[in-house]
Amino acid sequence: MNTFNQLDLSPALLAAIETIGYTEMTPVQAESLPPILAGRDVMAEARTGSGKTAAFGLGLLQRLDPSEIRLQALVLCPTRELADQVAKAIRRLATNIPNIKLLTLCGGMPLGPQLASLEHDPHIVVGTPGRVQEHLKRGSLHAGGVKTFVLDEADRMLDMGFEEAIDDIVKRISKHHQTLLFSATYPDEIRAVSGRVQKDPVIVTIDEPHTETTIEQRVVEVEPGLKTDLLARILHHEKPESTLVFCNMRKDTDELAAALDRLGFSAIALHGDLEQRDRDEALVRFANRSCNVLVATDVAARGLDIEGLPLVVSYDVAHDPDTHTHRSGRTGRAGATGLSLTLASSRELNKLRAIEERIGKPLARYPAKPGDGRKVLNLAPMKTLVIDAGRKDKLRPGDILGALTGDAGLNASDIGKIDVYATRAYVAIKRDLANKALNRLREGKIKGRNFRVRSI
Repeated sequence: MNTFNQLDLSPALLAAIETIGYTEMTPVQAESLPPILAGRDVMAEARTGSGKTAAFGLGLLQRLDPSEIRLQALVLCPTRELADQVAKAIRRLATNIPNIKLLTLCGGMPLGPQLASLEHDPHIVVGTPGRVQEHLKRGSLHAGGVKTFVLDEADRMLDMGFEEAIDDIVKRISKHHQTLLFSATYPDEIRAVSGRVQKDPVIVTIDEPHTETTIEQRVVEVEPGLKTDLLARILHHEKPESTLVFCNMRKDTDELAAALDRLGFSAIALHGDLEQRDRDEALVRFANRSCNVLVATDVAARGLDIEGLPLVVSYDVAHDPDTHTHRSGRTGRAGATGLSLTLASSRELNKLRAIEERIGKPLARYPAKPGDGRKVLNLAPMKTLVIDAGRKDKLRPGDILGALTGDAGLNASDIGKIDVYATRAYVAIKRDLANKALNRLREGKIKGRNFRVRSI
């Protein structure tokens, strides 16, 4: 099987697949969907971008009965960002199924609105293990009718210490359910979890094309005090649309982002001390091209799915070879070429040698060239406007686009990505037109109403 219409899917799902533009199934979909639709437990090796979300999304939606007002599908993800992505993908697949209620339940968000939403049972919940476990313990989430239980990126959930929460959740949901486990790797810990939560699972392993050659890895030898200046010169020379820079320490992400900002770049820090709203806004701005440098710690970057990332920089050499591999693997995806740069000082050479031993070859090394100290503007092409209204106000991307291309007088080509959350919406505007768009939206209306609009 390689096309969706060969599967036993409802007309509503097949119509959604056609609207989205899916044609042939990806390898993981072709291997996993038949046993999923047959009701079997499945343990699948699946990386980000493999099509796994559509695989389990179609499976859980096919089993769903919209007339039965109770929780029927529970999806656990390691981070809020991944949960939001998964929820959006499932909503798109369910677009032709009326009256489906899907909630995201993640940590870092206030409990009050979640408790209010749970007064009426949802059909589907996508969430992080800690917050889902909390709602189950409180009795605000009723899981006795769960038909499909999904563990997405299970290896990352174990890395983040969620194993006990997952085991507790399994004890609190319906005993008779299908369990779908997706993991990028199959360490012993994942096999042990599968043994506890699955019954005779179908094992799906896809031999993906080896894409290591799409990533060029270089090391530049430079002393700590010169790293920031060197990084600025590299960014100016390479001119990537977006760059992900890794630091080993939280405080260094703030300091480096501020230094790059002073040097004329649109840079933002991402680390675990950020409030959830600040984290959301950083990721939205990076994805919509109104920030071109994201400076992050490894933990904060977990679960991020960033498309079209041409450059990854290890400002600090990674603590271990696996972390270095994960960093480099952020670029060069889906057959695209990518560059992974490591800035290594003399005191970091031991860590660098351990990385080279793991990958089985030396990395190309270059000495740092002196710079002239000039400041060059490298601002991102877009700027983000925030509208203090969202899905709860029945606001849709089309409403925002209409307001901007109508009364505001902008062309559709001047407007970038639009993200609508529960209570906020973000829209990217070409930088030189952002103030015009901001003033027009403040003076005019969106969907006949006035909302607070600001620039970030």
